[in-house]
Amino acid sequence: MNQRVLLILPAWNESEGLPAILKEIQEKLPSVDTLVVDDGSADETAAVAAAYGATAVARLPYNLGVGGAMRLGYRYAYEHGYDIAIQCDADGQHDPAYVPQLVAALGQADLVIGARFAGEGAYTVRGPRKWAMKLLSVVLSRIARTRLTDTTSGFRACNRNLIEFFAHWYPVEYLGDTVESMVGAIRCGFTVRQIPVAMRERTTGTPSASPLKAMVYLGRAGFVLLLAMIRRMPEVPRREETRELAGAAAK
Repeated sequence: MNQRVLLILPAWNESEGLPAILKEIQEKLPSVDTLVVDDGSADETAAVAAAYGATAVARLPYNLGVGGAMRLGYRYAYEHGYDIAIQCDADGQHDPAYVPQLVAALGQADLVIGARFAGEGAYTVRGPRKWAMKLLSVVLSRIARTRLTDTTSGFRACNRNLIEFFAHWYPVEYLGDTVESMVGAIRCGFTVRQIPVAMRERTTGTPSASPLKAMVYLGRAGFVLLLAMIRRMPEVPRREETRELAGAAAK
């Protein structure tokens, strides 16, 4: 890859699994930089990340959630001149071997999602959580004018235009790093596509799977979608203006 690529790993109490994940990234993606954002961890996440080869480590003073960690990550990517930023979980579910495919797909889109339910792998969900994911996918597919099957996937890549946008506007609320950030990008004229990926079992942590939590997820997902549709968005320069500015700068 000829472009500067930054892999952003939001991490909360992930000191146990980070050594193996960082080693795998270094083996499969030796030219890619990694930023571990320690999201107010109570363990040695930051120290472990630094000891096992992360290019950079950022520490938040308290837990903000994935949205807060990713907002910091995009600001870092923008300020350090990266061409591509990729969000990747620190629990081992996302296989870094798919990163070149995500990067290649950015030739036709501003945001590319690694989709679990697009024909690759055997990842499954059940009950209200499955209903919520399907509802979100149907609605967001219509908004994006393309078929999206996994709108809550946290494995995604964006180009420099979107890095700049997310560096200045990025929601930190529940599902802000997936649903609301995607809706905001679409509403501001950015294009979204997906590629199929196979997700792995997490190496650390415990997933929430109770019926009650699934029902809460369904309700909150619907509210987040409504909020994303009515929230006021920042003004973004038209692509023609962006190209003109880039051409002027080149001269």
